[in-house]
Amino acid sequence: MSGNNADTWSSDQYSKFEQERNRPVLDLLAHIPAIKVNTAADIGCGPGNSTQLLKDQYPGALITGMDSSVNMIGAARKRLPEVHFEIADITDWKQQGSFDVILANAALQWVPDHASLFPALICKLTPGGSLAVQVPDNLDEPAHRLMRETAAQGPWAQKLSGIAHLARHDAQWYYEQLHHQVSGLDIWRTTYYHVLEGGAAAIVEWFKSTGLRPFLDPLNNTERSAFLDQYQAALERAYTINANGTVLLPFPRLFIIAQR
Repeated sequence: MSGNNADTWSSDQYSKFEQERNRPVLDLLAHIPAIKVNTAADIGCGPGNSTQLLKDQYPGALITGMDSSVNMIGAARKRLPEVHFEIADITDWKQQGSFDVILANAALQWVPDHASLFPALICKLTPGGSLAVQVPDNLDEPAHRLMRETAAQGPWAQKLSGIAHLARHDAQWYYEQLHHQVSGLDIWRTTYYHVLEGGAAAIVEWFKSTGLRPFLDPLNNTERSAFLDQYQAALERAYTINANGTVLLPFPRLFIIAQR
């Protein structure tokens, strides 16, 4: 993961929904063009769940992982002690050598300047190698819209007024940026409908480890609790809570595979 300088990432919180978070990784890996993979890297690897799936797909490859969060890397090393993990930021990743696959799962939305970032990553690929990227494409969904509205409508509004939006472009932008730099380019968008037990509170739990972090990190404990209460109340009005207490969370994601 990449994001704020302060390491407030929680591997335990992130892993609460590991099964749901693994689905797009599996879909992404399934679309990587078939070549012999000797080396692969998982950048923004989080607690190592995506690294595990990358390793499972290429059992004979030398796998490395990196993340800017000490907490996440600690969890990844515990999970996969045989894999080399390093603490580094994607923007200045200095790993030497070329890779047959570079995986970036739900990480690059935290990194600015994709016009420079993507070509730099593609240059780290071997000929025929693939950069495989998945980013959330859900800033227009109620869950994210209500984060912004909650931030603007409480006593914390001034404190949160400078929260930067995540890096975001549409499929057409990535095509125009990348098609002339690669030998193959595959772009698609999928909306997952996650059934979460616990209603609106479960949506809060989902986003505590990701999209809510920029809003919660600047707040003190009292403000954070009040923010989450107000946000959850807004979610309860926006989402249908099923009779069995579950809620259906639509989650659009954008996928990009650029083959050098």
